Amino acid sequence: MDTVAQHVLWLLPMLWLGMVLAISFLEAPLKFRAPGVTLALGLGIGRLVFRALNVVEAVLAVALVLATLVVAPGPSVWAWLAVAVVLLAAQVLVVRPPLSRRADRVLAGEELPRSHAHFWYIGLEVAKVVALLGLAIAAAP
Repeated sequence: MDTVAQHVLWLLPMLWLGMVLAISFLEAPLKFRAPGVTLALGLGIGRLVFRALNVVEAVLAVALVLATLVVAPGPSVWAWLAVAVVLLAAQVLVVRPPLSRRADRVLAGEELPRSHAHFWYIGLEVAKVVALLGLAIAAAP
């Protein structure tokens, strides 16, 4: 069981990292450049994709906490995991609600200036990438 948990502890941060890089840094900016994708369509797609990503991230975070409890690694693994989980929680609980309210207003036809909340979300994503890399390195067998 410890061996499986040890492999899970290394694999899941890399899976999580790949998902964040693919969705946040590839899919999100590129969808608005695709021909025929309107702002409303892009926002609708983005909502679905990021909601799904955040659900999967939460599941991965729980699985990582469980694997960490089984393996009982050193403090660096716990620290990197805590940072990743706190960053995810900040995104979901603090930054996404205003972004969702703004998307609602844009979808209702309001013309709004660019949102600074996007920059916060991106900054948290960059920090999460660093945390997940740190976690994977600290947890490597």
